Amino acid sequence: MLQAVLSRFEIFVVFLSLLATACSVGARAPQMTSTLIVGGSRIDITVDDGKLDVPQADLVAWVQVAAESVAGYYGRFPVPHLTLRIMPFSGHGVRHGMTFGMRGGLIKIGLGSHTTKAELMNDWMLTHEMIHLAFPSVADEHHWIEEGISTYVEPIARIRADHMKEEQMWADLIRDMPKGQPQAGDEGLDRTHTWGRTYWGGALFCFDADVEIRRQTKNKKGLQDALRGILDAGGNITQDWELTKALKVGDQATGTTVLTDLYNQMKDQPVTVDLQEKWKQLGIEWDGSAVHLREDAPEAAIRRAITGAPSPAGSSADASLQYAGNAIAVLAGRKSS
Repeated sequence: MLQAVLSRFEIFVVFLSLLATACSVGARAPQMTSTLIVGGSRIDITVDDGKLDVPQADLVAWVQVAAESVAGYYGRFPVPHLTLRIMPFSGHGVRHGMTFGMRGGLIKIGLGSHTTKAELMNDWMLTHEMIHLAFPSVADEHHWIEEGISTYVEPIARIRADHMKEEQMWADLIRDMPKGQPQAGDEGLDRTHTWGRTYWGGALFCFDADVEIRRQTKNKKGLQDALRGILDAGGNITQDWELTKALKVGDQATGTTVLTDLYNQMKDQPVTVDLQEKWKQLGIEWDGSAVHLREDAPEAAIRRAITGAPSPAGSSADASLQYAGNAIAVLAGRKSS
């Protein structure tokens, strides 16, 4: 009899536990969901319970802008299905973006309750996070390549989609690229895990590689071709790859060994990039308040090719840089109970 009573008591405790869990899950249920189709990819947007001043249409437009930028750079959206979870917080702005390979691709990102439409349209973080989807997951010591690609490609992708000015990107790079240079005690990108080396050291690797690929191919190919080659070979965030494999695949796409060679130089020893010489060769001048782009510089054509800028004669950018599947459709926008 006592055993039976205890069993019923245990069952009751389990029931209460399950009920509490259900209530907790219910409290965190999304207040709004929408779906976008970008090319052939689906983006499911959920907004956690919380107050947001911006209407649903502006949220969808924000996601569309970021998705168009990334799809334009890579030729398609990186994964067939993305779940985007927006988490409201009190205040302004976009914060704390995180991207995961689970469920085919998952992004969690914070959005301030009083963020305006203008702030959303000027945001870079969602584009940064979506770019993470387009590279395979690599070992922790190579985290710099994941953050470096997103840091470097994000403004280029936005410029090509007409969501950012070329001069603003170069001004930002002149200001921020030095943060990626090795400091005292540096042991190379794989062994130095500071914030500067992870984000801007990785971006510096990408920038150096982009220019060198274009030099070796007479400006016919660049880092974009390498990254598209990696993605086309199945290397998105849902896949675990060795970094050396990813770099080799990227090199095959450009017909060079630039990525592998540069990695071998920078992985375990400090390498300082002569940024001043690069700015000079590319024709990027900073006067203390603004950037001036010189068309008579030796590598001005490389600078234009990186961002997809037209030539001085006004000719259009190469058609291969454009995204053919540009159609974006809102499938549904609904409130969940």
